[in-house]
Amino acid sequence: MSNSLFSLPDPITIPVVGETAGYPVGRIFCVGRNYAAHAAEMGNEVDRDAPFYFTKSAPNAILSGATVPYPTGTKNYHHEMELALAIGKPVIRASSAQAWDAVYAYGCALDMTRRDLQLRERDKQRPWDLGKDVENGAVFAPLTPAADWSPDDGKHIRLSVNGELRQDATLEELIWKIDEIVSHLSGFYHLRPGDLILTGTPAGVGPVVPGDIITGEIDGLEPIELTLTDAA
Repeated sequence: MSNSLFSLPDPITIPVVGETAGYPVGRIFCVGRNYAAHAAEMGNEVDRDAPFYFTKSAPNAILSGATVPYPTGTKNYHHEMELALAIGKPVIRASSAQAWDAVYAYGCALDMTRRDLQLRERDKQRPWDLGKDVENGAVFAPLTPAADWSPDDGKHIRLSVNGELRQDATLEELIWKIDEIVSHLSGFYHLRPGDLILTGTPAGVGPVVPGDIITGEIDGLEPIELTLTDAA
Protein backbone atom coordinates (compact mmCIF):
# COMPACT_ATOMS: atom_id res chain seq x y z
CA MET A 1 0.00 0.00 0.00
CA SER A 2 1.38 3.39 -0.98
CA ASN A 3 1.86 6.06 1.67
CA SER A 4 1.87 8.91 -0.88
CA LEU A 5 -0.29 11.94 -0.18
CA PHE A 6 -1.76 11.70 -3.67
CA SER A 7 -1.34 9.74 -6.89
CA LEU A 8 0.16 11.01 -10.14
CA PRO A 9 -1.11 10.26 -13.64
CA ASP A 10 0.51 7.33 -15.37
CA PRO A 11 2.90 8.24 -18.20
CA ILE A 12 1.49 7.95 -21.68
CA THR A 13 2.43 4.95 -23.77
CA ILE A 14 3.18 5.41 -27.46
CA PRO A 15 1.73 2.76 -29.79
CA VAL A 16 4.30 0.61 -31.58
CA VAL A 17 3.59 -0.67 -35.08
CA GLY A 18 3.11 -4.45 -35.00
CA GLU A 19 3.01 -4.65 -31.19
CA THR A 20 0.09 -4.91 -28.77
CA ALA A 21 2.03 -3.25 -25.94
CA GLY A 22 3.00 0.42 -26.04
CA TYR A 23 6.24 2.25 -25.26
CA PRO A 24 5.97 4.18 -21.94
CA VAL A 25 7.40 7.69 -21.99
CA GLY A 26 10.16 8.28 -19.47
CA ARG A 27 12.64 11.09 -20.09
CA ILE A 28 12.57 13.33 -23.16
CA PHE A 29 15.86 14.73 -24.44
CA CYS A 30 15.98 17.17 -27.37
CA VAL A 31 18.96 18.10 -29.55
CA GLY A 32 19.24 21.80 -30.31
CA ARG A 33 20.30 23.35 -33.64
CA ASN A 34 20.92 20.07 -35.42
CA TYR A 35 20.06 21.38 -38.91
CA ALA A 36 22.30 24.19 -40.16
CA ALA A 37 19.51 25.98 -42.05
CA HIS A 38 17.31 26.08 -38.94
CA ALA A 39 20.17 27.40 -36.82
CA ALA A 40 20.70 30.15 -39.42
CA GLU A 41 17.01 31.13 -39.51
CA MET A 42 17.15 31.50 -35.72
CA GLY A 43 20.23 33.74 -35.99
CA ASN A 44 22.66 31.15 -34.65
CA GLU A 45 25.70 29.28 -35.83
CA VAL A 46 25.96 25.53 -35.43
CA ASP A 47 28.17 24.30 -32.61
CA ARG A 48 30.17 21.59 -34.35
CA ASP A 49 32.23 20.70 -31.27
CA ALA A 50 29.44 18.65 -29.68
CA PRO A 51 25.64 18.35 -29.63
CA PHE A 52 23.73 20.25 -26.96
CA TYR A 53 20.43 19.38 -25.34
CA PHE A 54 17.34 20.58 -23.53
CA THR A 55 14.62 18.47 -21.95
CA LYS A 56 10.85 18.21 -21.89
CA SER A 57 8.79 16.73 -19.06
CA ALA A 58 7.08 13.39 -19.61
CA PRO A 59 3.73 14.67 -18.23
CA ASN A 60 3.70 17.24 -21.07
CA ALA A 61 3.81 14.52 -23.74
CA ILE A 62 0.71 13.65 -25.80
CA LEU A 63 -0.11 11.38 -28.70
CA SER A 64 -0.67 12.21 -32.34
CA GLY A 65 -4.28 12.99 -33.22
CA ALA A 66 -4.89 15.09 -30.11
CA THR A 67 -6.84 18.34 -30.04
CA VAL A 68 -5.39 20.71 -27.45
CA PRO A 69 -5.78 24.36 -26.46
CA TYR A 70 -3.35 27.04 -27.55
CA PRO A 71 -0.98 27.40 -24.59
CA THR A 72 -1.11 30.24 -22.12
CA GLY A 73 1.63 32.82 -21.76
CA THR A 74 2.60 33.14 -25.42
CA LYS A 75 1.67 35.06 -28.54
CA ASN A 76 4.14 33.24 -30.80
CA TYR A 77 3.68 29.46 -30.65
CA HIS A 78 5.84 27.56 -33.16
CA HIS A 79 5.85 24.12 -34.73
CA GLU A 80 9.03 22.05 -35.00
CA MET A 81 8.96 18.70 -36.82
CA GLU A 82 11.46 16.09 -35.60
CA LEU A 83 12.63 12.49 -35.85
CA ALA A 84 12.35 10.78 -32.45
CA LEU A 85 14.51 7.89 -31.23
CA ALA A 86 13.19 5.47 -28.61
CA ILE A 87 15.86 3.78 -26.49
CA GLY A 88 15.30 0.07 -25.94
CA LYS A 89 18.12 -1.06 -23.65
CA PRO A 90 20.39 0.44 -20.98
CA VAL A 91 23.50 2.05 -22.38
CA ILE A 92 26.31 4.24 -21.02
CA ARG A 93 29.33 5.64 -22.86
CA ALA A 94 28.18 3.84 -25.98
CA SER A 95 30.34 3.15 -28.99
CA SER A 96 28.82 3.79 -32.41
CA ALA A 97 27.78 0.14 -32.73
CA GLN A 98 26.30 0.09 -29.23
CA ALA A 99 24.44 3.31 -29.96
CA TRP A 100 22.72 1.84 -33.01
CA ASP A 101 21.89 -1.30 -31.05
CA ALA A 102 20.30 0.75 -28.25
CA VAL A 103 17.69 2.32 -30.54
CA TYR A 104 14.48 0.33 -30.25
CA ALA A 105 12.28 2.37 -32.57
CA TYR A 106 11.81 5.60 -34.53
CA GLY A 107 8.88 7.96 -34.89
CA CYS A 108 7.61 11.37 -35.91
CA ALA A 109 7.45 13.99 -33.18
CA LEU A 110 6.56 17.65 -32.68
CA ASP A 111 8.60 19.94 -30.43
CA MET A 112 6.06 22.74 -29.89
CA THR A 113 7.70 25.95 -28.68
CA ARG A 114 6.65 29.23 -27.08
CA ARG A 115 9.13 31.05 -29.29
CA ASP A 116 8.69 34.48 -27.71
CA LEU A 117 9.53 33.07 -24.28
CA GLN A 118 12.42 30.98 -25.56
CA LEU A 119 14.02 33.99 -27.24
CA ARG A 120 13.39 36.25 -24.24
CA GLU A 121 15.10 33.82 -21.89
CA ARG A 122 17.90 33.05 -24.36
CA ASP A 123 18.69 36.74 -24.72
CA LYS A 124 19.00 36.98 -20.93
CA GLN A 125 21.18 33.83 -20.86
CA ARG A 126 18.53 31.99 -18.87
CA PRO A 127 17.26 28.41 -19.30
CA TRP A 128 14.68 27.80 -22.03
CA ASP A 129 12.18 25.88 -19.89
CA LEU A 130 9.27 28.31 -20.26
CA GLY A 131 9.68 28.27 -24.01
CA LYS A 132 10.29 24.58 -24.54
CA ASP A 133 8.72 22.54 -21.73
CA VAL A 134 5.12 23.37 -22.63
CA GLU A 135 2.02 21.46 -21.58
CA ASN A 136 1.01 19.30 -24.58
CA GLY A 137 4.22 20.46 -26.22
CA ALA A 138 5.83 17.06 -26.96
CA VAL A 139 3.73 15.16 -29.48
CA PHE A 140 4.49 11.59 -30.58
CA ALA A 141 3.21 9.48 -33.46
CA PRO A 142 3.21 5.67 -33.29
CA LEU A 143 6.71 4.22 -33.29
CA THR A 144 8.19 1.90 -35.90
CA PRO A 145 10.70 -0.72 -34.65
CA ALA A 146 14.29 -0.17 -35.77
CA ALA A 147 14.25 -3.61 -37.36
CA ASP A 148 11.64 -2.35 -39.82
CA TRP A 149 12.98 1.13 -40.67
CA SER A 150 16.31 2.91 -41.06
CA PRO A 151 17.13 6.64 -41.07
CA ASP A 152 18.56 6.75 -44.59
CA ASP A 153 19.96 10.12 -45.66
CA GLY A 154 17.54 10.53 -48.57
CA LYS A 155 14.39 10.19 -46.50
CA HIS A 156 12.32 13.37 -46.28
CA ILE A 157 11.01 15.07 -43.16
CA ARG A 158 8.07 17.43 -43.78
CA LEU A 159 5.50 19.50 -41.92
CA SER A 160 2.38 21.27 -43.15
CA VAL A 161 -0.11 23.61 -41.49
CA ASN A 162 -3.65 23.43 -42.88
CA GLY A 163 -2.21 21.65 -45.91
CA GLU A 164 0.44 24.29 -46.61
CA LEU A 165 3.98 22.88 -46.68
CA ARG A 166 6.28 24.68 -44.26
CA GLN A 167 9.19 22.35 -43.47
CA ASP A 168 10.81 20.06 -46.02
CA ALA A 169 14.29 18.56 -45.67
CA THR A 170 16.10 15.23 -45.73
CA LEU A 171 17.70 13.35 -42.87
CA GLU A 172 21.01 13.84 -44.64
CA GLU A 173 20.91 17.40 -43.27
CA LEU A 174 21.22 16.20 -39.67
CA ILE A 175 24.52 17.61 -38.40
CA TRP A 176 24.89 15.06 -35.59
CA LYS A 177 23.81 11.62 -36.77
CA ILE A 178 21.83 9.07 -34.78
CA ASP A 179 24.77 7.08 -33.44
CA GLU A 180 26.72 10.24 -32.61
CA ILE A 181 23.82 11.63 -30.58
CA VAL A 182 23.21 8.44 -28.61
CA SER A 183 26.92 7.90 -28.04
CA HIS A 184 27.47 11.47 -26.85
CA LEU A 185 24.38 11.70 -24.64
CA SER A 186 25.16 8.34 -23.04
CA GLY A 187 28.38 9.87 -21.77
CA PHE A 188 26.31 12.09 -19.46
CA TYR A 189 23.27 9.94 -18.66
CA HIS A 190 22.63 6.25 -18.10
CA LEU A 191 20.21 5.92 -21.00
CA ARG A 192 17.48 3.36 -20.49
CA PRO A 193 14.22 2.08 -21.99
CA GLY A 194 11.61 4.85 -21.91
CA ASP A 195 14.11 7.54 -22.91
CA LEU A 196 13.17 9.42 -26.07
CA ILE A 197 15.51 11.67 -28.04
CA LEU A 198 14.21 14.31 -30.45
CA THR A 199 16.95 14.88 -32.99
CA GLY A 200 16.29 18.47 -34.08
CA THR A 201 14.14 20.33 -36.58
CA PRO A 202 14.86 21.54 -40.12
CA ALA A 203 14.34 25.08 -41.39
CA GLY A 204 10.86 26.48 -41.88
CA VAL A 205 9.61 26.71 -38.30
CA GLY A 206 6.86 29.21 -37.78
CA PRO A 207 3.81 30.30 -35.80
CA VAL A 208 0.51 28.50 -35.46
CA VAL A 209 -2.82 29.82 -34.17
CA PRO A 210 -6.04 28.37 -32.77
CA GLY A 211 -7.87 26.40 -35.44
CA ASP A 212 -4.71 25.23 -37.17
CA ILE A 213 -4.16 21.59 -38.03
CA ILE A 214 -0.50 20.56 -38.00
CA THR A 215 0.53 17.45 -39.93
CA GLY A 216 3.97 15.96 -40.35
CA GLU A 217 5.66 12.98 -41.93
CA ILE A 218 8.96 11.23 -42.38
CA ASP A 219 9.22 8.77 -45.26
CA GLY A 220 8.29 5.29 -44.07
CA LEU A 221 7.10 6.27 -40.56
CA GLU A 222 3.62 6.81 -39.16
CA PRO A 223 2.49 10.43 -39.75
CA ILE A 224 1.70 12.89 -36.97
CA GLU A 225 -1.17 15.34 -36.46
CA LEU A 226 -2.08 18.00 -33.89
CA THR A 227 -5.08 20.34 -33.81
CA LEU A 228 -5.10 23.60 -31.82
CA THR A 229 -8.19 25.18 -30.31
CA ASP A 230 -8.69 28.46 -28.48
CA ALA A 231 -6.70 28.95 -25.28
CA ALA A 232 -8.24 27.32 -22.23
